[in-house]
Amino acid sequence: MAVTPQAQPESPAEVADALRDAAYLADDSTALIAFLAQRLGKPVLVEGPAGVGKTELAKALSRATGRELVRLQCYEGLDEAKALYEWNYRKQLLQIQAAASVQDEDSSPVGMGEIFTEDFLLERPLMKAIASPDPVVLLIDEIDKTDQEFEAMLLELLSDFQITIPEMGRIGATTHPIVLLTSNNSRELTEALKRRCLYLWLDYPNREREISIIRLHAPEIDESLAGRLVDVIDMVRELDLKKPPSVAESIDWARTLILMGADDIDEKTFRESLSIIIKHRTDLDLVAEKIVPRLGGGAAANGSSNGTG
Repeated sequence: MAVTPQAQPESPAEVADALRDAAYLADDSTALIAFLAQRLGKPVLVEGPAGVGKTELAKALSRATGRELVRLQCYEGLDEAKALYEWNYRKQLLQIQAAASVQDEDSSPVGMGEIFTEDFLLERPLMKAIASPDPVVLLIDEIDKTDQEFEAMLLELLSDFQITIPEMGRIGATTHPIVLLTSNNSRELTEALKRRCLYLWLDYPNREREISIIRLHAPEIDESLAGRLVDVIDMVRELDLKKPPSVAESIDWARTLILMGADDIDEKTFRESLSIIIKHRTDLDLVAEKIVPRLGGGAAANGSSNGTG
């Protein structure tokens, strides 16, 4: 069932509450930027390590506002035809052939303008977001995987929420999309793109917030076990890994421990469930070598060493 899009929020606190109801715990900075994105109507560039909730923020905004999520997943070599629009050449050719088949000596050939209309246009995500009659959340995910030429193509959309099709002219948005661009910071983005956006840096959450996030998504987990899990995750993230555990993987691990019936993370439990949070073969060896000796006697030992418990 479709949700009716909500009116614009009155405060960052209202946005934070709406995101919480959509299963996303936003800190003060995130709530403020999400609030400004809606009230100022500016795109948001969200940067940070992989797995800290950048993409999930866009999904949560979609749920919280009742807007459809339109997602463009970026990759190396992405071009205008896959991101904006392309012409349905097969349909255009059939139209030309059909017109030619009914021509007589006095008729004129089909005009080029007749095959460059909306009927022959294939909408891709950016065009879909602009042309949508209903307000949407547009997610341009991992923009850092594209090149500067692709960034340049986005500037008109980010500035004026419109695109220009040479054969048809300018097409402006009839509703105002909420636009989020995410980046894992693998390359420096252009100043022209950054100038058009609000900026939000998302990092791994602190201990208390990650515990809250885990318990929001896995409410069956005991609070002490959730704390133990986050302490171990923090130790793992300190290592030089190819891929540190994301927040989503912390949640998956919590759900796994619940299904295993674990009430602590000892060496046996850790080794059995390690592949839930570690996804590279060399990382598995490194984590087993460095973390297992630090697990000690379990939660009690860990709490003592951290001054908690």
